[in-house]
Amino acid sequence: MSSNVYIYILIMAAVSYAIRVLPLTLIQKQIENQFLQSFLYYVPYVTLAVMTFPAIIEVTQSPVAGAAALAVGVAAAWFGASLFKVAISCCFTVLIIEFICI
Repeated sequence: MSSNVYIYILIMAAVSYAIRVLPLTLIQKQIENQFLQSFLYYVPYVTLAVMTFPAIIEVTQSPVAGAAALAVGVAAAWFGASLFKVAISCCFTVLIIEFICI
């Protein structure tokens, strides 16, 4: 293994560490800016959506099944279904559509 790989791993570790440590050391007081507070509030949700959305479409045998499950899940969540009910409805949607398409 070349020494460049170790350099890349070291740089990635340093960047990852800096991203986690710098906010803790630089920000000592309460954040009062409303825009920044609302931005930081939604960061975990956006990150989860960005990681989950491609998997919804690509993990099924047919992208149509994934898109239909996404639509059913959004509709179920919109009408107040619990997370378990949303997940079950999405799974059954994929199962039915892939059973019909195959």
